[in-house]
Amino acid sequence: MKLSVIKLDGKAAGDVELSDAVFGIADIRGDLLARYVNWQLAKRRAGTHKVQTRNENSRTGKKMYKQKGTGGARHGSRRAPQFVGGSRAFGPVVRDHGYSLPKKVRALALRHALSSKVKAGNLVVVDSVSVKEPKTAALRETFGKLGWTKALIIAGPEVEANFGLAARNIPHIDVLPNAGLNVYDILRADKLVLTKAAIEAIEARFAEKEAA
Repeated sequence: MKLSVIKLDGKAAGDVELSDAVFGIADIRGDLLARYVNWQLAKRRAGTHKVQTRNENSRTGKKMYKQKGTGGARHGSRRAPQFVGGSRAFGPVVRDHGYSLPKKVRALALRHALSSKVKAGNLVVVDSVSVKEPKTAALRETFGKLGWTKALIIAGPEVEANFGLAARNIPHIDVLPNAGLNVYDILRADKLVLTKAAIEAIEARFAEKEAA
């Protein structure tokens, strides 16, 4: 599969050959994408929500009144959850919400996410992303001319310093190195922008998996 390559100024810069195994999947599986996104969002949850348990509540543990003869129900502590100021029953505790997802499923979901952008016509290949000066206003104007209002830009092995500084304050524009490529960010962006170096790294990564 061939795709046109452009420069940041919008001019043509030739063509690039894309691997059909990575970018050419026709039948996009939504279940795989959903599994990956749920796994990714669960993994990044802080899990710091917490309530007081019975042994942590500072209210008295003394028996409220005698066991028999009052006509009321039996109670042994003000810390019980049915009382105002008591502890919550089965409340949240600090924990890790993450769970495991097989590597093969993750790799396949990433290929489907990349292919979905190609299928929708929302994959853009650029020669490289670099600017002479870290000027946010100038870069925002460039993105406006290209129609990149909500985009994920994969810049290559490393993000060029001036480009990263210029892009970091532009709303809805995310710039990541190759290592940061993930399904969630791909799907929530309207445009996926890959440099030629990023495409080479992605295809090499999946070629190594297939060889293994």
